[in-house]
Amino acid sequence: MLKNKARIAVLVSGGGTNLQAILDAEKSGIIHSGEVVLVISNNKDAYALTRAANAGIQGLYISKKELKSQAAFEAAVINALEEYRIDLIVLAGFMSILSEQFTSRYPKRIINIHPALIPSFCGKGYYGLKVHEAALEKGVKITGATVHFVNEIPDGGEIIAQKAVQVEDGDTPETLQRRVMEQAEWVILPASVEKICVALCSGES
Repeated sequence: MLKNKARIAVLVSGGGTNLQAILDAEKSGIIHSGEVVLVISNNKDAYALTRAANAGIQGLYISKKELKSQAAFEAAVINALEEYRIDLIVLAGFMSILSEQFTSRYPKRIINIHPALIPSFCGKGYYGLKVHEAALEKGVKITGATVHFVNEIPDGGEIIAQKAVQVEDGDTPETLQRRVMEQAEWVILPASVEKICVALCSGES
């Protein structure tokens, strides 16, 4: 069945800069085959929830700590995804590993943005600034970002898109993080979202 637009949920834990990149891409027409209808955060103070409210999008706070278990947390997230008839789940700085029970429920329906060129600086423990700290410590000259499908292995799913970014002399983890966001993450994440939404709408996925 052909759909007009795929319904997107964005899962976030922090500021939501990648969420904003997706919303901006919707506004500018880069994303026109999907729309963000739900934002879920496992952090009640996440600025991403404010971004969602400002855009008139439903935001939900779901806490693993309050629900006492991974299973209860994932069940609450699944309930929300079903209630909002979500087609595509985007992890955009979501600091919670999802179990195989969850990921296998949505094959090729969950994507993640990782701030490095997988298979470098990825997997358990590599998130946020830690990725850029590791890249600088290693002395790499090129880094970047990767969009990939999500499976039960952290950063282990099939790669959808990658973009390289130059590491410059004098970079700090913070300056490198910013450049990777601006030059790679905010470019390939919206493009990947649109690509997958097109496939979902046409029934290819």
